[in-house]
Amino acid sequence: MIKINLLPYHEREKKENLARQMIIIAGLFVLFILCLVWLQLFMVFQVKHLETKLADSRQTLKILDAKVGDLEKFKQQKAELELKIGVIGTLEENRLLPVKTLDDLSMLVPQKSIWLVKIAQSYDSLTLEGIGSDNIVAADFMKTIEKFPLIQSVDLVSSKKVEIADITLQQFIFSCKMKKGF
Repeated sequence: MIKINLLPYHEREKKENLARQMIIIAGLFVLFILCLVWLQLFMVFQVKHLETKLADSRQTLKILDAKVGDLEKFKQQKAELELKIGVIGTLEENRLLPVKTLDDLSMLVPQKSIWLVKIAQSYDSLTLEGIGSDNIVAADFMKTIEKFPLIQSVDLVSSKKVEIADITLQQFIFSCKMKKGF
């Protein structure tokens, strides 16, 4: 015998499946919306955090720029001071050079036959004016000066006879070129 079930259980199953599917779809939609909201909030917080970090970095950069500016200023002042110290050191080294030069030059002058009247120096030239007993003494003195280590060359500018206290003497002017570095 054939049994026929006329109860609509397939339709009830279809309705239940459809209702279940609608609930699942609605739940997934709500879950999707919640994920989007969470992602949006996460991005907003990240942007705010990065903006705060950027502002802090800019503030730190301003402070560091000020310090670098001060550092450059100090470096420039240090360079100026080192230059001044170098100049002072050079002056200290050369402080006694003119005195020593004059002392050495005075040792070259014959005591009884030559008298120096004037010594003048400008840059790398030295002018000696003096009086000697005669031409030979003046020429010998000129040769002696040429051998002086600081002198490169000696030129006779003038030589003439003068009478002082009824004694005839030889007045001379030498122009000396000094070596570089002295």
